Amino acid sequence: MQLHDDASAHILVIDDDRRIGQTLLGILSSLGHQAVHADTLEAGVQMARRERFDLVFLDVRLPDGSGLERLSEIRETASRPEVVVITGFASHEGAENAICKDAWAYLKKPVSLAALKNAVTGVLDYRKQKGQTPIAFRSVSHEEIIGKSPRLSKSLIAMARAAMSQANTLITGETGTGKELFARAVHKNSSRRDGNFVVVDCGSLPEHLIESVLFGHKKGSFTGADRSEPGLVLHANGGTLFLDEVGELPLSMQKTFLRVLEHHCFRPVGDIREEHSDFRLIAATNRDLEKMAREHLFREDLLFRLQAVIIELPPLREREGDIPLLAEAHIRSLCRKNNLPPKSISPCFHDALELYDWPGNVRELKNSLDWAFTHALDCPVLYSRHLPHQIRVKVAQRQVGPVEGAPLEQGVEGPDMESWKDFRQNMLAREEKQYLKRLLSFAGWNVRKAVDVSGLSQARLYELLKKYDIPSKPSPD
Repeated sequence: MQLHDDASAHILVIDDDRRIGQTLLGILSSLGHQAVHADTLEAGVQMARRERFDLVFLDVRLPDGSGLERLSEIRETASRPEVVVITGFASHEGAENAICKDAWAYLKKPVSLAALKNAVTGVLDYRKQKGQTPIAFRSVSHEEIIGKSPRLSKSLIAMARAAMSQANTLITGETGTGKELFARAVHKNSSRRDGNFVVVDCGSLPEHLIESVLFGHKKGSFTGADRSEPGLVLHANGGTLFLDEVGELPLSMQKTFLRVLEHHCFRPVGDIREEHSDFRLIAATNRDLEKMAREHLFREDLLFRLQAVIIELPPLREREGDIPLLAEAHIRSLCRKNNLPPKSISPCFHDALELYDWPGNVRELKNSLDWAFTHALDCPVLYSRHLPHQIRVKVAQRQVGPVEGAPLEQGVEGPDMESWKDFRQNMLAREEKQYLKRLLSFAGWNVRKAVDVSGLSQARLYELLKKYDIPSKPSPD
């Protein structure tokens, strides 16, 4: 976004305290900036959608919701404004939540004049410098990565940034979210695209063979080594080494690999000479490496080296609108591969895909589409009955609702009937709220234990608790 001029910014203040809002407007105006005020969250979000802002000062506790819950939405508006969170109820958890949502800063009320000036000056300088060296994201090729959801778009931007650097990159996400696909996209769009892309599946390597597979071995170095073999690290020379499921790497090998990562030198098994390999490292994991590091199951120093750039992949259930696009693209591909005419997808098939929560993510979706395609070879249209039984069962159970066996109402129509999208969102919200209550009860209201059990980050857990107005401590009664 282009700034309005070299010295001024267009700023939005979202705060329900009109006195604070007017005070901020006065200070910002005296500094030469254009500022407007919204006293509700919804009004502020709508203003951010309609107008172009460089910076938004966002309160947390607003009469119509939590500012933190809609921070990402504000950041994703057309002008992509920076957001400074201001709150009279500052906490460590709130600070973590805000920064994880890409806030520029997290400030405690009352905000000092120096803090205000520093925030505005920093944002102005950042946006000016960023505008002088644009990154051509549109030139990045990612045709195999299908989807347009805001969550996926963030991951694609991170992928583009990774491709334009040589930094070590860590890709995180649940099983089946497409971590190898993103790693290949980083490689294909990088300056190393003409080199090898070498995959190392850390979870499938026998521990006694890891060193030989990675670094190679000299003839006669162990039983069965009837000839010298180069390892995968050398094979990646000039290209990219992809360590898939790096969390499965044994601690002993983590120490060895840390040295290789630092010096790009290694010694093949049975050899006295060192080899050199100029590789770029991309690692991926579905595990919480920070938690593993705290439990001494993963080396903290190696983790620091891995995450120079981080690409976080969202689960499919959080990629709104992407499921139909993925399904249609995969069915078209299957028709081409099997030399069959294009198949149509019925509304009931789409509805079933949208209602299922896809714990196995994109991988499970594609496997299910393969099943459906095979069971509909003689049918030009895909219907929900073509899907695997376990998916149809889950969909049917969700359509019943939270009270199993309750009779369905007859003749429900007119303005009181909710849309399919609202029905699905409300139903998922009810289930999420019940899960969170059960989780806290099971964990004895110990947030750290709840984080470990659920796999949620602490920031995400607190965000969900605020969303559903669930206290993080048991009520005194």
